[in-house]
Formats: sequence, C-alpha cells, structure tokens
Amino acid sequence: MKTLHVVGYKNSGKTTLIARWVRLLKKNDLSVAVLKHHGHGGKPDLGAASTDTSQFLANGADATLVAGGGAVQFVWNEEPEFTRIKEMVSMGNPDVLLIEGYKGEIGDKVVLLKNVEEWETLSQLEGKLLVIGCPEIETDCPHFHSRDHAEQIDEWFLHWVGKGDGDETI
Repeated sequence: MKTLHVVGYKNSGKTTLIARWVRLLKKNDLSVAVLKHHGHGGKPDLGAASTDTSQFLANGADATLVAGGGAVQFVWNEEPEFTRIKEMVSMGNPDVLLIEGYKGEIGDKVVLLKNVEEWETLSQLEGKLLVIGCPEIETDCPHFHSRDHAEQIDEWFLHWVGKGDGDETI
C-alpha cells in the first residue's frame, strides 16, 4: 500500500486535492482509502441527532456500527493512536492510502501553502516529497508554484503511485 499525507493549514486545498486524486485513482482502477484528521477542535459532526447512531451515542454507547447496502459506518467514542486508526482505514487493503493532515506523523508528504508564513513552520516537516504554492520560497523537493498546474500535479502523483510515464503499476 502506498501512503501519502497531504498537509497544510486550514483552507489550503487539502480536501479538494485529495478528492481529485481519489477520482484519478479510481479512473486508473486502483482502490483508495482516505484518513482525515479533524483538526477543527471537538468531535467530528455526525449529522442529524435523530439518526439511530446519534441516539445510541447520546445514550452512552462507546461504539456503534451500522451496516447495509454494501457499506459500513463505524463510530467509536475514543480516538485511538494514529497507527491504530491507519490500520482501521486500511482493513480493505487499498492500493493507496491518502491521509489528510497528521503532519507530525512519519510519512511521505505533499505540502500545500497559501503564504510564506506557513512555510516557516511546514518547511521543518520530515518526508516532504512535493510542495504546492508560494512561488517565493525555495525547496529541496519538487515545487509547483501554484495549484493552477493541476495537470502537472496529477502527473507527479500518478508517477509517485507508479502509474505514470510507463512505470510499473503498484
């Protein structure tokens, strides 16, 4: 399984890029899982309070799982360590795991920037493979100055996955 973190500060384009790459992977007949760090404080929104899942949790359930129609939704009222979460999202043995956030964890990273100030912190990250945004900076890895270079960014990604430029597939 190939694993790649997409990191950056709020509204840097992480979700948009990952969604595009998910479509690209599926178009290339690859399976993909996505792990997202909810970095906005508090618990993620579970939707309507009237759902069975919400009712079970409100009444004290530590975990709830609903299955049907070929899908499973699991909610656990505990946040396990990163390695455990990564194992959980990878249960289906995807070809590629895209991780939104978790910039402090070990792994290959694509860094999205909106300004030079963000680079001051994010430049210290280990595992940077690609930087997108902020043409004023210098990097020691490939750097696209703008998100407007979507085609070249996608080519870089497919090459990284092993599906571009005649590379062997993963």
